[in-house]
Amino acid sequence: MTEESAHGDEWSTGLQSSSDRRAAGGESCPVITDGGTDDEGVVRRDRFSGGPARSFLSSLAADERIFEADLAVDRAHTIMLAEQGIIADDVAGDILTALDAIEVDGHGSLPDGEDVHEAIETAVIERIGADGGKMHTARSRNDEVAACIRYRLREDVLEAIETTLALRESLVDVADEHRETIMPGYTHLQPAQPTTVAHWALAYEGAVRRDTERLCAAYERINESPLGGAAFAGTTFDIDRERTADLLGFDGVVENSMDASSSRDFLLETVQALSTHATTLSGLAEDVIIFANRGFVELSDDYSSTSSIMPQKKNPDTLELVRAVAGDAASSVQGLTTTLKGLPRAYNRDLQRATTHAWETVDAVTEASEVAAGAVATADWNEETLAAEAGEGFSTATGVADLLAANGLPFRTAHELVAIAAETGADYDALEAASQEVLGDPLEAHVDPDAVEDALDPAESVASRDSQGGPAPEAVEAQLEAAREALATDDDAHAELTAALETAHETLRSEVNGYV
Repeated sequence: MTEESAHGDEWSTGLQSSSDRRAAGGESCPVITDGGTDDEGVVRRDRFSGGPARSFLSSLAADERIFEADLAVDRAHTIMLAEQGIIADDVAGDILTALDAIEVDGHGSLPDGEDVHEAIETAVIERIGADGGKMHTARSRNDEVAACIRYRLREDVLEAIETTLALRESLVDVADEHRETIMPGYTHLQPAQPTTVAHWALAYEGAVRRDTERLCAAYERINESPLGGAAFAGTTFDIDRERTADLLGFDGVVENSMDASSSRDFLLETVQALSTHATTLSGLAEDVIIFANRGFVELSDDYSSTSSIMPQKKNPDTLELVRAVAGDAASSVQGLTTTLKGLPRAYNRDLQRATTHAWETVDAVTEASEVAAGAVATADWNEETLAAEAGEGFSTATGVADLLAANGLPFRTAHELVAIAAETGADYDALEAASQEVLGDPLEAHVDPDAVEDALDPAESVASRDSQGGPAPEAVEAQLEAAREALATDDDAHAELTAALETAHETLRSEVNGYV
């Protein structure tokens, strides 16, 4: 994925004969006759055709990922050139026929080249002769590669979004099933207040929902076409950038030609959104790993493993790897940021290294998200153990303090009373003794004893917390409804985006068929 070389710009305006170039004072390029080329492809002149740095410069192997994207970009550009009268229809037909043959043969059959763009152009020229070079009229590899990256990244981000939707669905299903399943809640990994499995699951659903929103926002900025920006300064040819954008399914164009060819902020935004999602996944994985350790939940065998020498063990290995992906994603954000932060505008070869961060991150985070969704969906919650642990560590203490405050005591006084009780027994008798110490009165002088007993019960404590977003069943029901509605809306939006790309594929194919 390289930029147009300083000595290769003539390829953006069609082939010139070697005699024409010599007459113009230029250096000789590899001579193309009968559809053949020299071993160095169609871009580099003799002066730049050899040496050990050639393999260092090459991205051809890594470019397999954007092979199909490059073919699509080539087709759209060729059709536009023909429609604008820049190249003849029969030449466009020959080029498009060659591109179809190259697609059938696959990336592995491409001739050696500096990148996939040069290799495909070389392959076209090998098939149809010098007219194949007209495919590159009015463009540079700078805008070409930017278009290819965006074209492919759209599909990858849609897949990542789909896995966030699947995870949200799993979390909603768990919440729906366990609305009244009491469990201990923690802060600082210490027993804090009782809650429910539903409340816990919906906490992650909300976070993943925002991850979906961030990825959708990134998609909007990916889905703009840079094609037509050329090297960075546009072109003298009467091109139609909106037409190629439409043929490729982009929503519009990146207006400024320098910005179009050189900017990679869409990559950084995407990797940042993926890293944020990976961080959410890591927290979810950590929770489930701890819950499994405490016997609260059992993972399916499909998402576990055992020891090589300890057959009794069941390890949450998949979630440990999900947890680790967050570190990889964060490092990609740092690596990409560092690559981009010192680059002047227009194209710089550093960008060849930038894209790798996006491919690696989107693959790893998408897989981790898919695994997390499956692990959550197939896990079994141990309701008896959860209920038994829900009241540990005097987890209902805040509820008792709230009750006392609701009956007229200053909250800080109530807090002090309950804190003393926590040290001596954490039951009604302890609260009674603390009341005598702090207030000089029996507890019942300030609050109904039956109400205190209810506040000490984890289930009753949860039921009383019916504020918006709380764990009480009726509050959870409202959250579930909102989660389902948001999920349905995002499902529909994802389906529309996917369908739009499929329609663009079909439209482009139909236009190609009009020439071949």
